[in-house]
Amino acid sequence: MDMSLIPILFLMTAGAVIVFALRSKKKTEERMHDDNVPKSTLAKDGPDRR
Repeated sequence: MDMSLIPILFLMTAGAVIVFALRSKKKTEERMHDDNVPKSTLAKDGPDRR
């Protein structure tokens, strides 16, 4: 197996993970600022569903 393939695969995988993390972060921050999104039942100020 060609040894130059391993760094290329590593960089592609790391890049994909970084892109996924940034997209998830953006989506989470948008949901945090949206007042129409229901609060989590685990949140302190969330609805009590016991």
